[in-house]
Amino acid sequence: QVQLVESGGGSVQAGGSLRLSCAASGATRSTTCLGWFRQTPGKEREGVAFIGSSGNANYADSVKGRFTISLDKGNADTTLYLQMNSLHLEDTAMYYCAAYVGRGYCPGFRASGWTYWGRGTQVTVSS
Repeated sequence: QVQLVESGGGSVQAGGSLRLSCAASGATRSTTCLGWFRQTPGKEREGVAFIGSSGNANYADSVKGRFTISLDKGNADTTLYLQMNSLHLEDTAMYYCAAYVGRGYCPGFRASGWTYWGRGTQVTVSS
């Protein structure tokens, strides 16, 4: 079991920045990759960025050059970050942290392939 708790969401004006955090605890050594997804009402959950155990990061085209995903592995716990700069109105969403535990490759931006999810943190960008 892996527990994920997001924090850092809030309201910001367009062009501003926010840093999301995801505290991962439990069987974090079993995780193959960690990622961020977002969802707005009535839409499917979409991948934002994910990072593998080797540190290689992948980004959705819509956030490339603006968002940065990073990982801090401690002795017991792991923290995943998402630095969001130059925020756009369309970045408004509930942001979720996800972990994949299993063999093989990371599921990437396919939400259905991930194993564990946090409860989310709301990001609201206003003009």
